Amino acid sequence: MKEYYADLHIHIGRTRSGRAVKITGAKTLTFSNVLQVASERKGLDLIGIIDCHSPEIIEEIEAGILDGEIMEKTEGGLQYKNTTIIPGSEIEIYDHNCNGPIHVLAYFPTLKAMKEFSSWMSGHVKNITLSSQRIYCDGRTLQKIVKSLGGLFIPAHVFTPFKSLYGKGVRSSLTEVFDPELIDAIELGLSSDTEMVKDIEELDSYVFVTNSDAHSLGKIAREYQKVLLEEPSFNELAKALKETGNRKVTVNYGLNPLLGKYHQTVCSGCLQQVLRDSEQCPECGNNSIIKGVSARIEELSVSGMDRRDGKERPPYIHQVPLDFIPGLGPKSMEKLLVGFGTEMNILHEVTLEQLMEIVPEKLAVYIDSARKGTLSFEVGGGGKYGKVKKELT
Repeated sequence: MKEYYADLHIHIGRTRSGRAVKITGAKTLTFSNVLQVASERKGLDLIGIIDCHSPEIIEEIEAGILDGEIMEKTEGGLQYKNTTIIPGSEIEIYDHNCNGPIHVLAYFPTLKAMKEFSSWMSGHVKNITLSSQRIYCDGRTLQKIVKSLGGLFIPAHVFTPFKSLYGKGVRSSLTEVFDPELIDAIELGLSSDTEMVKDIEELDSYVFVTNSDAHSLGKIAREYQKVLLEEPSFNELAKALKETGNRKVTVNYGLNPLLGKYHQTVCSGCLQQVLRDSEQCPECGNNSIIKGVSARIEELSVSGMDRRDGKERPPYIHQVPLDFIPGLGPKSMEKLLVGFGTEMNILHEVTLEQLMEIVPEKLAVYIDSARKGTLSFEVGGGGKYGKVKKELT
């Protein structure tokens, strides 16, 4: 078996004809550009493209198969050069048991299964061409449909204050909306990590995945994981999420939660940090408070004598994406890619000394500090990302 790099949450911004799929996604975030960047620039082995239900994207995949650029794999998934694509969909649930909308991810082994899901979903959403559309059915029904097509079901960015399982969706337990037996993994999201959520007992049985939720090409692989598989395929991924036959997630790579957009509790008006239980901003008097991910996790956690032993987790590496590093502009990035091939090579294979042969020493040290998790940050919240401080510690 071998370890592979996987980012399982990448959006499509526009179709080949220019039609919007993810409205908030970049226009350059097309299916063909995602494949090229993920494979050749980022160096990812396994990617989940989660807008493949859109009919025009299905047509683009079929055209790629016809042209010989894409091949369907016997173990599930689609092969493009050195990268396996797992076709998927992000869906918004808002059934009668929800306090607010919940985003979930569904993945399918074949294009045929994806087409069947798209056909079914077209009768339950207003616009099948768009990403993350609200589906008019309950959570358990959606789970059963996904499973009937051989799919994987994963709640997305589960602590985000908006449109997530714990952010607004449920009061205290996922069982309010979902059948826990039909959940394959939990996506943590950018504002949390393994250590933060270790005391949420109902998550003990699930593998955690860390994905980019990329809305632009540059954000692909800002979070990802290393998975141990026989080969990068749908069936092998499914085994890793269940940790069967020695397949597993071996490392999660993610942002330090302080960089996440929703880490701390803030006033929605002036974005000043406020206390968790505040009802009014002391700075501007605004009554609209956005509860941070860290505060919500504290509410859900069990600690002390009441906590049973949790699941043993793989390492969670706080790794700052290259895009976040001060002073690393397009020219320097291009030099690094010419010298070392892919971002995965830059982040995992290249020594500090090799970096200094390509870029100035200060920038090389920044990159090395970023991958070691030793940079310091300004905290994010209220929809505003945190920042890497310019001074090295």
